[in-house]
Amino acid sequence: MSFCTVINCMDGRTQLPVINYLMTRFKTYYVDSITEPGPVSALSRQAPPHTIESILQRLEISVNKHKSCAIAIVAHHNCASNPLPKDKQLEQLDASVKYVAQKYPNLPVLGLWVDETWSVNEVVIGD
Repeated sequence: MSFCTVINCMDGRTQLPVINYLMTRFKTYYVDSITEPGPVSALSRQAPPHTIESILQRLEISVNKHKSCAIAIVAHHNCASNPLPKDKQLEQLDASVKYVAQKYPNLPVLGLWVDETWSVNEVVIGD
């Protein structure tokens, strides 16, 4: 079995495009999904603490139990929970990728933007 992991918005419009993109990108059979409303808002600020702790606990399970080969973080057009313009969301996405990449330095951590046509665009690659 092969897995990758996504930290995605709960918005159902982003789910299938992102899963399909990641299965192709990493040649995996499964995508573990960690969903939160507008996750880049919380991750970029590392707050509120209970949300960050919950995301990180679920990420640990995916990485350690399912041996996830990569992590992706998603921001998207028309986000109800994080209704910032694209440029601001991309700043949050960049900060989120850097934060998660620091926690998992041995895994690729990608930033994905889902645009107004629900197409997935890889925009940030963590160090």
